[in-house]
Amino acid sequence: MQTTATPTHCPYCALQCGMNLTPTPDGGGSPVEVTERPDFPVNRGALCGKGRTAPALLSPGVRLTSPLIRRAGVLEPAGWDEALDRIAEELARTRTEHGPDACGVFGGGGLTNEKAYTLGKFARVVLGTSQIDYNGRFCMSSAAAGGIKAFGLDRGLPFPLEDIPRTGCVVLVGSNLAETMPPALRYLTELRENGGTLVVIDPRRTRTAEQADLHLAPRPGTDLALALGLLHLVVAEGRTDEAYIQERTSGWEEARAAAMAHWPEYVERITGVSVPQLRETVRMFCEPESAMVLTARGPEQHSKGTDTVGAWINLCLATGRPGRPFSGYGCLTGQGNGQGGREHGQKADQLPGYRKLDDPAARRHVAEVWGVDPDSLPGPGRSAYELLDAMGTDIRALLLMASNPVVSAPRAAHVEERLKSLDFLAVADVVLSETAELADVVLPVTQWAEESGTTTNLEGRVLLRRQAITPPEGVHSDLHVMHELADRLGVEKGFPTDPEEVFEELRRASAGGPADYSGITYRRLAEENGVFWPCPADSSAEGSGSGSVDGSAGGSTSGSAGGSAEDREGGVQEPGAHPGTPRLFLDRFATPDGRARFVAVNHRPLAEEPDEEYPVLLTTGRVVSQYQSGAQTRRVDELNAAAPGSFVELHPRLAERVGAVEGEPLAVVSRRGRAVAPARITTSIRPDTVFMPFHWPGEGRANTLTNPALDPTSRMPEFKACAVRVERVEGVG
Repeated sequence: MQTTATPTHCPYCALQCGMNLTPTPDGGGSPVEVTERPDFPVNRGALCGKGRTAPALLSPGVRLTSPLIRRAGVLEPAGWDEALDRIAEELARTRTEHGPDACGVFGGGGLTNEKAYTLGKFARVVLGTSQIDYNGRFCMSSAAAGGIKAFGLDRGLPFPLEDIPRTGCVVLVGSNLAETMPPALRYLTELRENGGTLVVIDPRRTRTAEQADLHLAPRPGTDLALALGLLHLVVAEGRTDEAYIQERTSGWEEARAAAMAHWPEYVERITGVSVPQLRETVRMFCEPESAMVLTARGPEQHSKGTDTVGAWINLCLATGRPGRPFSGYGCLTGQGNGQGGREHGQKADQLPGYRKLDDPAARRHVAEVWGVDPDSLPGPGRSAYELLDAMGTDIRALLLMASNPVVSAPRAAHVEERLKSLDFLAVADVVLSETAELADVVLPVTQWAEESGTTTNLEGRVLLRRQAITPPEGVHSDLHVMHELADRLGVEKGFPTDPEEVFEELRRASAGGPADYSGITYRRLAEENGVFWPCPADSSAEGSGSGSVDGSAGGSTSGSAGGSAEDREGGVQEPGAHPGTPRLFLDRFATPDGRARFVAVNHRPLAEEPDEEYPVLLTTGRVVSQYQSGAQTRRVDELNAAAPGSFVELHPRLAERVGAVEGEPLAVVSRRGRAVAPARITTSIRPDTVFMPFHWPGEGRANTLTNPALDPTSRMPEFKACAVRVERVEGVG
């Protein structure tokens, strides 16, 4: 048994906090315990409760340790060969009888880069299906689409977290870092200690908003109007950076005209944010030499999320922020590998290296690495919700890894019925999630401490998770699953089980793409505390910002960024190696002409506005002690004690109107269903809004209510706002 500490990273959010895993004495509960790893710069040793208790999921009594096969309606233990044979037979039968696109594949933002890469390859090479997407579509797709439109490239943060305390002002839009990423809150604390200011925009006065110099509480779904109103004031008050606009951008006149149609009083009526607050926000943002806008799911999870992100980027561009030190626009990625998970091929329209699936040059490059004919690769498929909605009709069999859509998908009761209507469902997961409970075959797979692999955190820093313990007998990795299924389906080569071997192929497949990992190795990741992409293999090259294989439409995304010893965060760089790119866009943007692009956008209503029957808005989010669908954290006693179940947060005025009583059951009803949870009455939320966390199944499932209306560009569902009514549960009180 290993006795020394293993440096690795947390299995949860996109901070990917550094931690050490130390073996516990034989006979203990978990096989390892978490200790601090202060040398990792992102969290500097700090951990939240989820990270600290993560080893609880390694206990055999908590996680799956045997394949399960449904017999006579009941999931029963089975052997690996029988389970894999069954999956292969059903996928082959479905493909033969209904065509390859009748086979669907659904992945997750928690998969390592190696697994996400292999899953995309498996879908397209082995199954020949276009029907693959992943739950990251529900996380950051609107920010990605907005970033690509404006900058030509999507990387959540184009600068490291360490830059945040060194800016003059942060405008934080729709993020509750204090609960979603507690170790990151120190960056905002340090910002204020250094004399900077913090503006938090959220319809609730969250623990993060309590830290702000200014808190704006707009009506849910009006962030687009708010950003446009702020830009209007920037123009009206003469605060634009005309030299920057002239030298580094295009499309300003159209964007300016759109913003000028959103005068302050009009925006006040839409958002509920007063004109004096709008003016104060502009002053705080524009007066310092440097400033940032950081968005999260609040403004992004809407049917107009891409335009909303575009409006916030326009505000940054008009004031000369992006591509300047300690300034710019960034998105706070949510899932552990939400960034890397979409870069390497499990997204419906993408190939490894963040290449576009409909780009002939990208197809040729990746097909050559894979040893297949480019014409054999299918085209883009359905987005996540559209794929789930097609189950049981166009899609007859589904292979699902590391996701729990029964809890996490919008209109979740409908998605649950669609899953039940499949001819065949196979799930690979660590625990028996609510989705796995519906499966015909369940495979127990390894988790973070039982395997090695890479993830990419919210900064674009590629990291190495290291195996600390041997998985339980009867548990194999997702890479083993795909290797065995590929072999059974007639593809004997190209699906290795060793993660480093997969990463070496990923490096080649990503070379020359926007997310170029070709200069990154496991050795460098171990020695340098991670490497920021783009990192080409050729140290003389500058990171490409396009998907072009030959670089003809590319160009530097970094300029002079990323070369200093300070930027490399410690470690010894390999001689002649590209240093990676901590800071993007310092010289030019990743567009063909090197200029950032304003995108003219206008406010529009929610897909579902309140009316007489459904007069209140529901918004959803997280609590500090649970994570995503809760499939893992709900199995940790300490976390459950802190957050045992769902609740409905509402203002005292609304509570009085509907007769709600603190702690007693309250029903929230939308056009899609009904959820019931205890009332939590507080003045920290708007009177026209209720809030529910989305971590729980059953009658308190918030996503029973949410609206699957999709953004036309990102295909992001409108999780963050839908019309509901609130009513007491009969027979209570």
